[in-house]
Amino acid sequence: MFLSQCPVSATLRVIGGKWKPLILNELKDGKLRFGQLRRRIPEASHKVLTEQLRQLEQTGILQRTIYHETVLRSEYQLTPYGESLRPILFALCEWGIRHRRLRRAA
Repeated sequence: MFLSQCPVSATLRVIGGKWKPLILNELKDGKLRFGQLRRRIPEASHKVLTEQLRQLEQTGILQRTIYHETVLRSEYQLTPYGESLRPILFALCEWGIRHRRLRRAA
């Protein structure tokens, strides 16, 4: 199978990378403001986090809502299309927990 025809490759092109899975994991339980995401993923720089959020928004996975208040604020949440990733995200979390336990036991 060619890489361009592989369904796993198609998925990873949208949600792959260092920060996108972590962003999606944080948003799987509900909406968050940009500052909340920064605190939950402190290793990601402001610039990189912004870029990754924009990419996920462009692919239709995330929705950004801007509130024009005294202080401008943005909230991010999964779109209905992005919600379809929730089972995958939960499975990745469960696998990671089991993997850590196995590594500690070894």
